Amino acid sequence: MRYRILGKTGLSVSEIGFGGEWLSRHDEAHSVELLRYAHEKGVNIVDCWMPDPKSRDIIGKAMADCRTEWYVQGHIGSTWQNGQYVRTRDMEFVRPAFGDLLKRLGTDYLDLGMIHYVDSMEDWNAVMNGPFIEYVRGLREKGVIRHIGLSTHNPLIGKLAAETGFIEMILFSVNPAFDMRPATEDLDQMFGGYDDAAYSGIDPDRAALYRLCEEKNVGITVMKGFFGGRLFDAAQSPFGVAFTPDQLIHYALTRPGVSSILCGFDAKEQADAALHYEVATAEEKDYASVLASAPLHSYRGQCTYCGHCLPCPMEIDIAMVNKFYDLAAAQKEIPESVHAHYRALGRTAGSCVGCGGCEARCPFGVPVTDRMKKTVELFGS
Repeated sequence: MRYRILGKTGLSVSEIGFGGEWLSRHDEAHSVELLRYAHEKGVNIVDCWMPDPKSRDIIGKAMADCRTEWYVQGHIGSTWQNGQYVRTRDMEFVRPAFGDLLKRLGTDYLDLGMIHYVDSMEDWNAVMNGPFIEYVRGLREKGVIRHIGLSTHNPLIGKLAAETGFIEMILFSVNPAFDMRPATEDLDQMFGGYDDAAYSGIDPDRAALYRLCEEKNVGITVMKGFFGGRLFDAAQSPFGVAFTPDQLIHYALTRPGVSSILCGFDAKEQADAALHYEVATAEEKDYASVLASAPLHSYRGQCTYCGHCLPCPMEIDIAMVNKFYDLAAAQKEIPESVHAHYRALGRTAGSCVGCGGCEARCPFGVPVTDRMKKTVELFGS
């Protein structure tokens, strides 16, 4: 298992994480064993947005003898009322639901205290102005939550969160299909309407969120990376082609700012399919060829940081140079942190000899040599 630092939290999280949404569908023993199996394979981060007692009990029992080896994303504002999940900011329900979460997990702290599911500006304003955020800040000050996070499907809310300075990471929905869609306050809209030819390439707001998180060192963990399983089926895929777990995991992990993708598992076989990514070949991870050859929704002309451009005879990491170019080009002034990361590459755009081999290999027709020249203009040689 490979590990990545989750932004400014400093936590070293597994690239493949555990999304606990489906735990309650099975008997307790099965789900506890599944979590322990994933942990044995190196998984060390689990998301618990679910308020139902069964799911929380399962996670608590699975990590009972190894709590410090897990990083838990626990959600604040996800409550269980009359046997139903209710997202709320009403402190009458928020406080006891959070207390129940700690009790059932068998812990007195959460590594990541997540402000649960903020997709609208109305909800953002309600969360950020009043007793809810005061409660969250109080938990942080007491050490009951070690870091503050936020979950959202809306890149505009994600950008607001990244700009706060105190929200250290976000849980965000990332997959090739979602990345084409403009910001919306209605998650259901993200699953339909892909027959519109106007949807082509990464939406600017989503690309801007990834760049901002990279710049601000706000870590991203990924939810809905498989588009609810639709991307595994060509008939349901909005691209008209099917992807594999390796390809979708690689797509998520190549977005700027992303540290871990949280996958939902029903069985060890599904866990193994996701964990195979850690030993997958470059060919098995190759999402770019699938996207480029898809009959619908081309990413033509956009760098997706896939790495097809390599090898470079000058040993330039072209995908990383392109990432830093995208980061820099969006700013009036280039942040010193971006300058430092760019310089740390060693071989930068100034080493480019314009041979064009990268352009011949790029599945999206990106004018790489031109971008190298523009990068030199921005950063210097």
